[in-house]
Amino acid sequence: MTDEWCGWREATRTALYGDEGFYRRPEGPAGHFRTSVHASGLFASAVARLLVRTARELGSGTVDLVDVGAGRGELLTGVLAALPAEDPSLAVRAYAVELAPRPPGLDPAVIWCSGVPSGVRGLLFANEWLDNVPAEVAEADADGVVRRVLVRRSDGAERLGGPVTGEDARWLERWWPLTRPGERAEIGRPRDEAWAGAVGSLAGGLAVAVDYAHARPARPPFGTLTGFRAGREVRPVPDGGCDLTAHVALDACAAATAHIGSGAELVDQRTALRELGVSGERPPLARASTDPAGYVRALASAGEAAELTARGGLGDFGWLRQWVAPGDRT
Repeated sequence: MTDEWCGWREATRTALYGDEGFYRRPEGPAGHFRTSVHASGLFASAVARLLVRTARELGSGTVDLVDVGAGRGELLTGVLAALPAEDPSLAVRAYAVELAPRPPGLDPAVIWCSGVPSGVRGLLFANEWLDNVPAEVAEADADGVVRRVLVRRSDGAERLGGPVTGEDARWLERWWPLTRPGERAEIGRPRDEAWAGAVGSLAGGLAVAVDYAHARPARPPFGTLTGFRAGREVRPVPDGGCDLTAHVALDACAAATAHIGSGAELVDQRTALRELGVSGERPPLARASTDPAGYVRALASAGEAAELTARGGLGDFGWLRQWVAPGDRT
């Protein structure tokens, strides 16, 4: 790394995905932060049920599962393990989309690739992917002029650069207008484009993006860019030593795929998981006397489900769901 000043998009791309970037470290994302995948196997089981539903909607006994931002394959491993209980006859082609090298011990049937495959039919699932798609940061200066924020890679120091113009300016005007000096935003246009590309890769099926999100009526006034290292939130410094993440304007991503499929739907994780049978309800206390072991297992499962659906926590994640019928390109 050098002390060169650059925009946050370029700095983040190098810090996360460069040759010595954060996401190429052997410990993987799980070594630094805990996602729904790591919190409970119930999450992978829910995705397995969603995959089965998708296959039935497509009327197919063979289906593709594409995990975008696959980490070290934890979600795919969990889904494939859960599938026999959901539909033992379903044949699955599994793709892990990740820039890091293939981890040892992963099921050899999983296809490891650096880009989203095209022409697949099935379920494309992107869990905490879009928040790591690099984006520029903008800030309104003392005169109200919206300028690009420049960052020094070595220590995260910032200064204001030139005015935001062109497509980035139009994106801000539509999706995240900055009206007061000091207000900041992450320009989500690269996330919109990434999501549109992922949805467009489907020949048929369902695309799902899961991320912490915000909507236009309630954007955070100073942005959400932050860092994570070893399970703790830290100051964002693009030196390759920490994760760099920012919440996603999923409403803008939804609009970017309005020309594809039958329309996007945005719900919170509580709603999505409950639709897939994940409930935090405690088992009846009477079961403790008739089936003590079963009661303990059910109680533990309820606790895990409660974490996945908790308000103020994982349950606040947004799920952006986009169905693409075979041949549906309008």
